[in-house]
Amino acid sequence: MDRTYKDIQQITLAVDCIIFGFNDNRLEVLLVHRGFEPEKDRWSLMGGFVGNHEDLDDAANRILKDLSGLEDVYMEQVRTFGKAKRDPYERVVSTTYSALILKEKYNKELIEEYRAKWFPIDELPDLIFDHKEMVESAIRRLQRRVRTFPIVFNLLPEKFTLPQLQKLYEGIFQEEMDKRNFRKKLATMDFLVKLNEKDMSESKKGAFLYRFDEKKYAKSKNFTI
Repeated sequence: MDRTYKDIQQITLAVDCIIFGFNDNRLEVLLVHRGFEPEKDRWSLMGGFVGNHEDLDDAANRILKDLSGLEDVYMEQVRTFGKAKRDPYERVVSTTYSALILKEKYNKELIEEYRAKWFPIDELPDLIFDHKEMVESAIRRLQRRVRTFPIVFNLLPEKFTLPQLQKLYEGIFQEEMDKRNFRKKLATMDFLVKLNEKDMSESKKGAFLYRFDEKKYAKSKNFTI
């Protein structure tokens, strides 16, 4: 007996974005305070449904732009969550994406419009559905990725100090790192370019500023933390 797609149960497809930022030397996640049912007045990830004629990646980028006003942001697919009762209101399958953004570049008015707020990854509020599991999954993936790819520089300004870089890694891994060993690893990376400038905000002596040279990295591909 022939069947068409419309005869088969239809499942709603959604996208949820885990948006990471490095703020005040802490790794944080941007959450929204829901102003609608279901689960009104609770914290959640920024998400939405995928349109009938919309690609998954396009939906994720649309949702990120709606919240932050940012485009061309580093984003990657994490995993799909499809437990039958993950959403008690409807059969919804959601694919998660993680994005790394600079706090200084996003649209603050949009953030306020969505009643969004940054939370340190170790101080998350109670989240709806399986959103806590989504965040934890994205953090584990981020921890794996940053060991062999220089994606952390998407969380830093163009010019940064080595203490800032170490704080970022410590924030991602949620543990302190030995300064001497960390600096030894950085010394092998010729794509970290030392500038003749200092950041004087942390101490009287100051710390030299560096920048990530993407062209040099493309030639060496030597990155292991």
